[in-house]
Amino acid sequence: MVRHLDLAKRDALVARMRFYRDLGLTEFYRRPIDPAIVEQWEAAAAGLAVAGPEQQSAESAALQDAPISTRSQFPLAGEEAMSARKAQFSSPFIAAEVPREERAPALEMIREEIGECTRCALHKGRNKIVFGDGSPTARLMFVGEGPGADEDAQGIPFVGRAGQLLNNMIAAMGLTREEVYIANVVKCRPPGNRAPEPEEGATCSPFLFRQIDVVRPQVLVALGATAATYLLGSRQPLAGLRGRVHAVRGTQLIVTYHPAYLLRDPRQKKEAWADLQIAMRELGLKAPGKG
Repeated sequence: MVRHLDLAKRDALVARMRFYRDLGLTEFYRRPIDPAIVEQWEAAAAGLAVAGPEQQSAESAALQDAPISTRSQFPLAGEEAMSARKAQFSSPFIAAEVPREERAPALEMIREEIGECTRCALHKGRNKIVFGDGSPTARLMFVGEGPGADEDAQGIPFVGRAGQLLNNMIAAMGLTREEVYIANVVKCRPPGNRAPEPEEGATCSPFLFRQIDVVRPQVLVALGATAATYLLGSRQPLAGLRGRVHAVRGTQLIVTYHPAYLLRDPRQKKEAWADLQIAMRELGLKAPGKG
């Protein structure tokens, strides 16, 4: 029998689905539930219905005092009671591949969905949202942590001094900026150019993952520890991530230093170049002038 939702429930459901979509959660499935479990739920509900307010209050207090692992007395079929654990960041499912000719409008749709975003506190000090820049069909994509002052003013990623150095790095690989795609973990400038807070990164990064899924680069380059953390889903020392290839969202990830760090410590440029050579090898590129 088809059940129709009333207008208020339908609007609430639409709002909830938009919220999940903003987080990058677009695919859902329905779990089968053991009828015996449903009977237990109904019996428990009936027991609460006949119990007096004082008894219900006492039972509720006892439940709150109980260990978390014992609170769920009625797990779903095939599952055991879940014990307490720390929340972990995880990236959304990889979206279906977008045809090359549709990738530019697909990116534009993501930008339109972001709108004049107020999803986290970073919007309070924002001048312009910095979405992304470059080729929607790029084989190589760079990911930084967030916009700086110049980027916030122009609405384009990596246009300040660090951006000029990144342009030089791209040219050294035998490419132009127009041939790659560039984006950040967060789209709004953090105050004082600090690293994004976990809540800010978790709120904004699903849009980055959707950009990655649309562009489908052959190689991703994480510029700095923050970008590497969100792309890999765990925090690790940068030194342990460099010098090798990581598999992320169906593509190859290379981790290197952020250009802003290289401006502060030019001695590390040689190490960064070694990282970029790994990316070039994955792409089948040779440095200009080397045949």
